[in-house]
Amino acid sequence: MPNAGENGKLRPNLFPTNPAMRRHALPSLFLLLMSISGLSSAASVESRTWGKTPAGEEVQLFTLKNTGGLEAQICTWGGYIVTLKAPDKKGALADVTLGFDSLDGYLGKNPFFGCITGRYANRIGGAKFTLDGVEYSVTANSGKHQLHGGKAGFDKKLWAAKAVKDGVELSYTSPDGEEGYPGTLKCTVTYTLTPDNGLKIDYAATADKATVLNLTNHAYFNLSGEGSGDILGHQLTIPTEQITATDDDLIPTGEIASIKGTPLDFTTPHAIGERIGADFKPLVQGIGYDHNYVLQGSGLKLAAIVKDTASGRVMTVRTTEPGVQLYTGNHLNGVPGKGGHIYAKRHGFCLETQHYPDSPNHPSFPGTTLRPGETFQSTTIYQFSAE
Repeated sequence: MPNAGENGKLRPNLFPTNPAMRRHALPSLFLLLMSISGLSSAASVESRTWGKTPAGEEVQLFTLKNTGGLEAQICTWGGYIVTLKAPDKKGALADVTLGFDSLDGYLGKNPFFGCITGRYANRIGGAKFTLDGVEYSVTANSGKHQLHGGKAGFDKKLWAAKAVKDGVELSYTSPDGEEGYPGTLKCTVTYTLTPDNGLKIDYAATADKATVLNLTNHAYFNLSGEGSGDILGHQLTIPTEQITATDDDLIPTGEIASIKGTPLDFTTPHAIGERIGADFKPLVQGIGYDHNYVLQGSGLKLAAIVKDTASGRVMTVRTTEPGVQLYTGNHLNGVPGKGGHIYAKRHGFCLETQHYPDSPNHPSFPGTTLRPGETFQSTTIYQFSAE
């Protein structure tokens, strides 16, 4: 069968058949049995009940730990990365993702702190698109546009879960018509820890009717540790001189714009805050960085490198996706977070690997259409080191 792989191109389907979708979390007893049956791995996997949704459904919290000191917690509500602890140059661990101490923070309105976003991540202009001659209207939740899948996107769904080698696999079936999207979509998102201190996220999906799809994770990072202040001193490299140009609503115009030599050019390392206040139209439009960078090449490729000189932590991002959205927490406005910390403007940054925003309305962009018989798959790795 064909496969919608890198950059939306079709290729022979090498992705294994999706596992059965289940609407309950895997009990911890199975994890113990998995361990003693010889399915040992470089990362340990544990789970516990974390709370309940307003509908009374149990939410599980999975804890992944590897031998290199990397630790991640993933919850089954919205697939949130709840914590991600990485060692600094002295070996001290700190949580480098913004978020909340309890499930309540994730159940309420929040800035998408570490969730799975879908069915279509980022923006769809005018909250509508045409597919195979049919116009579809999706839920508008950002003025007249749609952002991150609508009012009840994948961040507001309970995902089924099962332990896998080195991690956890989440699954969700999005019914036909949900938030206005055509087709029943079966998704899996698998979080694993790699031996070289990477958090690997594998996405896969199939549909029974032609639809559009764009999946990412919306983690906010602070390599000094969440709650430690702003990220303006972090040194950033993004290996491309192109972005998708946007209008004042941050909807792509269709132009692939050169940013060579501008304040958006990170082909050589710059502090995030060095040019963020420049009188440059794209920065004014985004109130800082909020731009999709057009990545070069195919397969698993470098998307970004971020360094925090104070802690020595380095995060290297690789992805099979054609773009990455740099967002610098421009709209954080005093959100109460973990440990009583208050997250203010630019206290975190996002590197959201993705297909381009509003691709369904721009035929020249890499395709985001998924058809019956095809399997979408993508991989992103956030790898941590210290120097």
